[in-house]
Amino acid sequence: MMDEKKRSHVIVRTSIIGIFANVLLVIFKGIVGILANSVSIIMDALNNLTDALSSVITIIGTKLSLKRPDKNHPYGYGRIEYITSTLIAALILFAGGMALYESINSIIDYYKNGTMPDYQIYSIIIISMAIVVKILLGLYFRYQAKNVNSENLNSSGLDALFDSLLSIGTLISLIFAMTLHFYIEGYVGILIGLFIIKSGIELIKESLSSMIGNRFDKDLIKEIKQDIVRIPNVLGAYDLILNSYGHNKNIGSIHIAVSDTLQALEIQKIEREIASLMQEKYNTILTTGIYVLNSKDEDVKEMNKSLNDIIKKHKNVLQYHGFYYEKNKDIMSFDLVISFDEEDVDNLILSIKDDMQKLYPNTTILINYDQDFSLSE
Repeated sequence: MMDEKKRSHVIVRTSIIGIFANVLLVIFKGIVGILANSVSIIMDALNNLTDALSSVITIIGTKLSLKRPDKNHPYGYGRIEYITSTLIAALILFAGGMALYESINSIIDYYKNGTMPDYQIYSIIIISMAIVVKILLGLYFRYQAKNVNSENLNSSGLDALFDSLLSIGTLISLIFAMTLHFYIEGYVGILIGLFIIKSGIELIKESLSSMIGNRFDKDLIKEIKQDIVRIPNVLGAYDLILNSYGHNKNIGSIHIAVSDTLQALEIQKIEREIASLMQEKYNTILTTGIYVLNSKDEDVKEMNKSLNDIIKKHKNVLQYHGFYYEKNKDIMSFDLVISFDEEDVDNLILSIKDDMQKLYPNTTILINYDQDFSLSE
């Protein structure tokens, strides 16, 4: 697992490379666009300027996310990366909107005044080189984003690849204008602008979704539960809840099942072992709750079997666990994990309770509803 400072260094270094490359593109494209009186090349240069700004935002966000927790923000500043990723997506939307605006103005100007850009051969060379640079830059950003798991770098990489499409559209317009004296740059600009806006909307939805709170990867959830169940005397792991506070910074809770024959000191030893495992391997602060299971009572096994048969009739019950029967008080308790697909949770729980009550009419049945935080695909 990559150290946070090393991860920050990779993100900052990659972003600085992006700033340097984009500033050079802004200068060269700006000069060509002004000399050729080409709105598409000028807008292409402006788009590269927004890319440079997005890299600056990435650097600021990465540095701020490393700030130590304090009294006002005890969970740290890791979620700042989600905010900066949203800002980058907003810059992509701005670039797409400006491309649309200027392309429409270019079309209007062409039909009113017959204005055509005055391209030269050096224009083709510079735009062609810019396309290669943006493709390489985009691929490099995506590669580094995958290595360090950075939404910001991934957004910047996608933005760079979209920019290469914008430049390709500019190049096509340029070639048509030079060889056929045929005007298409405004129309090409509109198509590319719409494509960039669509991509920006998708990116901003992804960033906002991360801020709201995404479901964690099912393979990670499975791996954590398997690691915990391997600990001696842990009979099951349930109700794993994880909340992300930035890259590789999680806080959560879990319930484990243990035998009713264990003593408090033995249970505490298990809890400490789980806490150490989660901190060292997953960089996660995890609170552990306890389910005590009846260990030898045959009557309880029969009750459990009856409940299992009833549960099988309800497809939206994903799991039941924490089953315990207090014989001296005649109290049965268990938890149900119910799918988000179930429209009437209360009625489903009541139905299961009624079915069990018919089998055990004198027993007090207590059912706890657990939300599906990690079981669904």
